[in-house]
Amino acid sequence: MSDISNKAEKNEYSERYIWTDFWIKGIPDRPYIGGECERNGVYMLNFFKCQPALNYGWKDPKENWMHGIDSPEAIATREAIKDVMRFWLSKGCDGFRVDMADSLVKGDDDEKSATCAVWKDLFEIRDEFPDAAFVSEWSCPRQAIAGAGFDMDFYLDHGGNGYNTLMRDFEIGGDDESYFKKDSGGNIKRFLDDFIPRYEAAKGKGYISFITCNHDTCRPSYNLDKTELKLAYAFLITMPGVPFIYYGDEIGMRYIADQPTKEGGYTRTGSRTPMQWERNDNLGFSDASKDKLYLPVDDDPSAPVASEEIEDQDSLYNTVRELLNLKRMDDSLDADVDFEVLYSSEDADAFIYRRGGYLIAINPYGKEFEHTLKIRISKKLFEIGNVLACDNDGKGKEFVITSGEQSFAVFELKG
Repeated sequence: MSDISNKAEKNEYSERYIWTDFWIKGIPDRPYIGGECERNGVYMLNFFKCQPALNYGWKDPKENWMHGIDSPEAIATREAIKDVMRFWLSKGCDGFRVDMADSLVKGDDDEKSATCAVWKDLFEIRDEFPDAAFVSEWSCPRQAIAGAGFDMDFYLDHGGNGYNTLMRDFEIGGDDESYFKKDSGGNIKRFLDDFIPRYEAAKGKGYISFITCNHDTCRPSYNLDKTELKLAYAFLITMPGVPFIYYGDEIGMRYIADQPTKEGGYTRTGSRTPMQWERNDNLGFSDASKDKLYLPVDDDPSAPVASEEIEDQDSLYNTVRELLNLKRMDDSLDADVDFEVLYSSEDADAFIYRRGGYLIAINPYGKEFEHTLKIRISKKLFEIGNVLACDNDGKGKEFVITSGEQSFAVFELKG
């Protein structure tokens, strides 16, 4: 379509992308390419040279080559996207994860009001596919879920540092004080101060989605060891919302540094290497020669593989599997079940929270933690390390939670 849009003669695709109306007329404060097409104009980029920006319109058109969001040109673009969605959903696709979902309308306001309006129009496709699910890369549920109508919104490092403080504090600068890194000095309050407003904005409307990582970030094994990963994943899986486990994170695949870029991956390429299945040629991904692989597999002799992780009862994989089975066992860990903070601190210590009829305690540090709660505990359902809940008043109404170093537990509460 872009190859036709760049033709000099007017055609049905001429306005599917954003073009100025003269070859030396650039686009203020926006990246653009000129001088390479027949068309007398320059085209706007989303990011790389090969990524021309689709024409969803401008919030406030200021020149005649800019189209409003309800112009025939912008509406035609939306209808073309609906056709793409319709094609894949009719083939059995369950839904879409949308990259840069907040970037559709150019010149939008801080509330992304025009972009939200465009998404509401696009989501009319739900009339035809009511079971389709849509998750945004936005990290602002107030806009993405409540405003635009997405079902889920990824919790990322956009617009705040809450996500980073859990596992990737090194990205912020300075020392790595990731909460799940043993004795790092980090605390859960940094996360909660950022997360709670987002959670409240999404509650009852859609779901925040925690991720282990994605194609744009370092894998969590970059700075966390096996035990630290178990605790981090236990947290992500038992929090409200819909967790996403990036392929290979469940076996602890590593970030492979210094890879040649593919598709603009650059420093991100090391998180995009092939899945590691078993200890044979190319770790089970392909029997082709290594030089034929799109990206190389991890060549470290200790690289984790799925077949060995499955057999090891103490593996990261089997911990993740047990946690997911626990999530299925009772609706207390359903995506929309209430979340309540029972204990948090600005000190480097434990975090205790409630999900439905479950009490969950996590202590990522190398020291024992003890806290008393006026709450009735029935039994322990899941444990990493050693966590005890002892009746403190002899009446079963007050319990002392004792968390050993690097521990996690889920307790069932008495009704």
